[in-house]
Formats: sequence, structure tokens, C-alpha cells
Amino acid sequence: MENTMERLVRAALEAREKAYVPYSNFPIGAALLTKDGQIFSGCNIENASYGLTNCAERTAIFKAISAGHHELKMMVVVADTARPIPPCGACRQVIFEFGEDITVVMRNLQGDSVQYQSRELLPAAFNRRDLD
Repeated sequence: MENTMERLVRAALEAREKAYVPYSNFPIGAALLTKDGQIFSGCNIENASYGLTNCAERTAIFKAISAGHHELKMMVVVADTARPIPPCGACRQVIFEFGEDITVVMRNLQGDSVQYQSRELLPAAFNRRDLD
């Protein structure tokens, strides 16, 4: 039986294959595990107006949130890079919005990986408590 990490990696790899990247040719896949065990995947989706591009991490999160899942547990991000690829700043902020303790696993196609908690990826983060 496939364990959770293997399922997440497979889902991220499959999502990567669906990336729409005609400008960068840099496909990225992400897979997200909710606290109730659901998996949502996403790929990066580029746009000719570059600022409208959406990252794989945010695509997966937005799919989960739009399906009613607000409690996130773990995310795997996969790209064809020399080192495991970290999420961009915007994605780090969106990940942090849904929890300071979300495990984020970054992995390349060679199987190298590193893992951080969302609070480690965005120290001193702006969050909902700052709005009080």
C-alpha cells in the first residue's frame, strides 16, 4: 500500500505534467494534504501578462479552499531543478495563512528533498493576528 508521502509525490509529479508554461518552460507541480486526508494537486499556470501567472502551490491551495477544506497539513512541491525548489514569497504567505505548522516538502526529480514548517519558511510573517 502506498504511504501518504508517496501519494503526495505522485500527485505533484502528475500535476507538474499538466503545467501551462509556454513562456518559462519551467513546470512545477504541488500536492496538498488536508487534515482530513484529502489530496489536492496543482500546477503552475502562466499568462502572457506575467503578473497574472499562478504558482502550483497556490493552485493546489485554492482548489482545496474552494472545496471547503481550510485545515492544511502538508504540501509537496516538485520541479526539475538541481536543488529542491522552495516556494516563492507569495506562496509562502498563502501557505502561512492556513497554518504555521504546515509541513512543506520541496523535492527535485532526482529525489532530493528538504522539509520545513511553514513558520520556518516565512519568519515574522504577517498574519490575521496583525489585523486585530
